[in-house]
Amino acid sequence: MRNKMLTLLAMAGLLTFLSGCMDVNQDITTDSTGFWNEYIVYPLSKTLLFFADFTNGSYGLAIIIVTIIIRVLLLPLNVKQLKSSKAMQDIQPELKELREKYSSKDAQSQQKLQQETMQLFQKNGVNPLAGCLPIIVQMPILIGFYHAIMRTSEIQTHNFLWLELGQSDPFLAILTAATTFLQQKLMMAGGAAAQNPQMQMMLYIMPLMIGTFAFFFPSALALYWIVGNIVMILQTIFIRKPMMKDSTGGAGE
Repeated sequence: MRNKMLTLLAMAGLLTFLSGCMDVNQDITTDSTGFWNEYIVYPLSKTLLFFADFTNGSYGLAIIIVTIIIRVLLLPLNVKQLKSSKAMQDIQPELKELREKYSSKDAQSQQKLQQETMQLFQKNGVNPLAGCLPIIVQMPILIGFYHAIMRTSEIQTHNFLWLELGQSDPFLAILTAATTFLQQKLMMAGGAAAQNPQMQMMLYIMPLMIGTFAFFFPSALALYWIVGNIVMILQTIFIRKPMMKDSTGGAGE
């Protein structure tokens, strides 16, 4: 499990490094070349410009609208994640039995515990790292948003509420970390995180990392992340909670 988590984080880091190598000070235009520019950054920039025109020049509203659209498109992945979380909750009694059966700390017992735990996961279709997948999947979108914002001059000079979208905002950075933590906390509740030290560690590391980035990145990017978190929180409340309730009710029958 630890190796899988490290692999996912390495993939995200590699993607961040590769996309960050590009010049964010160069405006994105129809003449921009390269897969990243042509298929991710430029379409996002044009989409933001389209919705800004639709909302009478409000780039803040454009970011909010595009963020909601992206979250709706990612909904099937999130539902799959929620189902995996529910399945994890359902097998908690069996996991507890396995831990009691192999409570000894010797290497052979721990290896046997890991093997039977993975067999239990496979049997019930549980992905213990499902909570990380939406974050990994949206990394290209997040970085693409960063490039679209930095390389679209109209956004750089636009204000929304009290925000200068091209500049960082400390309050928004704190709100980014807080909503990220709340979203992950809701997703992990009743799942593997309660017994998994690595997942518990990620619960605190990820919000701190995202919040730190938001202190230096344009507030437009923090706005995207916050709105996305709020949508995810609502999805969790209205989709995951009924799932868990049904599961609890079914167990009591």
